[in-house]
Amino acid sequence: MDLGTMRLYSALIDDAGLFPPTSLHMDEALARNQRDLEHGSPVLTHRFLCPASRLDRLRGMDYRPRRIGLIADTSELPDFGDLPVDYVEMRLPPDTSVQTLADRLRLPDGVRLFAEVVPRKISLDVPENCGLKIRCGGSSADLFPPAEHLGQFIRSCAENDIPFKATAGLHHAVRHFDPSLGVDRHGFLNLLLAVCEAVEGRDPVPVLRTTDVGHLVRLAGAVPDDTAEQARRLLVSYGSCSTATPLDDLRTLGLIEEAS
Repeated sequence: MDLGTMRLYSALIDDAGLFPPTSLHMDEALARNQRDLEHGSPVLTHRFLCPASRLDRLRGMDYRPRRIGLIADTSELPDFGDLPVDYVEMRLPPDTSVQTLADRLRLPDGVRLFAEVVPRKISLDVPENCGLKIRCGGSSADLFPPAEHLGQFIRSCAENDIPFKATAGLHHAVRHFDPSLGVDRHGFLNLLLAVCEAVEGRDPVPVLRTTDVGHLVRLAGAVPDDTAEQARRLLVSYGSCSTATPLDDLRTLGLIEEAS
């Protein structure tokens, strides 16, 4: 990939193989993570997302991921020990600021907190070395935020220089209708380009809503380097249960080179 493309897509996708709908067994998920690391796609972070409740199982495996994102699904976080945890993702409790949550957790140096919020209830009290997390879908239609709400979240993050991660529902590059759920699924390319729009002071909603593949590809090809850099400081990464499908989509659209 050339330098401009690297800025836009580099280290974009976290490995959420343990999570639905893929829901790999731990040994299968780790084997895939190891294969991905060996293949070395720059689009993948190779960060292995693991629920806190399964950390002991991960600790007992022979293979250790290069980095781990811990998803808090327990009331108390387990001791990381010598595991390479660099992110902790946790739902923000009601009536709690991100600062208060960070103070309560007291994460070790080098471990970054991402507090999950709903799009219309964004907390702007985000301390240094913390960020927000937004859910873009799930197992039912009501878990997919409308483009207007997601756009409002993106604008708030851009205006207040708040980094964020995305999760759930971003199975393909381009927005599309899912007949099994009766809902439009957000596209990860739509999301990425919507952040670019917000960085440049435009409304991100039209890009979030579009299903025009050619329009999105043209927009992606025209993103200035400084915009891409700013956008990726905001959109840190997103979790995908498949690490192959996003790469296949980007190659099919001609946005990254074919695998060698």
